[in-house]
Amino acid sequence: MKREKKDLQIKQLSEILSRKDSFYLMDFTKVTVGQSVALRKALRKKSHAFRVVKNRLALKALDDRQPPGLKSFFQKPTAIAYTDGDPVDLAKSIKEFAAQHKILSVKGGILQGQVFGHQRFEEIVNLGSQRDMLARFASLMAAPLTRMLLTLRAPLGGLGVLLTQLKAQRGEGAQ
Repeated sequence: MKREKKDLQIKQLSEILSRKDSFYLMDFTKVTVGQSVALRKALRKKSHAFRVVKNRLALKALDDRQPPGLKSFFQKPTAIAYTDGDPVDLAKSIKEFAAQHKILSVKGGILQGQVFGHQRFEEIVNLGSQRDMLARFASLMAAPLTRMLLTLRAPLGGLGVLLTQLKAQRGEGAQ
């Protein structure tokens, strides 16, 4: 590979590693070309990206802003998957493909700026989507306010029932 091409790849990898706060590094050992193409297509449909990297070039692309534990993942053939969308959806897509084809194991990566190893990948897959997590958080934040509103409404509701009963009694007494 010519020096200019290597420099271009290092620059592209550096941009990916510095701009993305979530990406997954995978062991690419037993993946055939056909499976690689199928994975790329599957991920592209969901607006994710997949790229095979050379470890030496990737290590050069890492800068001081990246966590030091990330360098240990660049051994054996490595591929990187990243997205601008939901990183949990990307993890689920990778897990689904790996389960179907019995290949492709995740070495580790970065999720929301935090380094994780292969053992934590299952936990990430089991998380809800980002939208689901935000909805759950909003529900938890609104629950105390809802309870307070119901508590404040209860005496007024009781007063309304009493006034209705009083009116009904007066209506019967007038007849």
